[in-house]
Amino acid sequence: MNLSQIQAGQHAIVTKVNGDVLALKLFEMGMLPGECVELENIAPFGDPIAIRVGESKLCLRLEDAANVEIELKEWKEL
Repeated sequence: MNLSQIQAGQHAIVTKVNGDVLALKLFEMGMLPGECVELENIAPFGDPIAIRVGESKLCLRLEDAANVEIELKEWKEL
């Protein structure tokens, strides 16, 4: 499954980023394998998407999000 396939409010763990240039760019912004991400918002026409990675918020084009492989996780509010 990839990041472009999840719905707003869902949480996931990054498992892999495909593409050397994209991977480097996202790694520099803190999106590393093993990090938890949350899809916060989707633009009105579906592209781009806003995700939270740790304390940061990133906006990604769907084309780039499709290269981020994830594993969905269920998170419970404490």
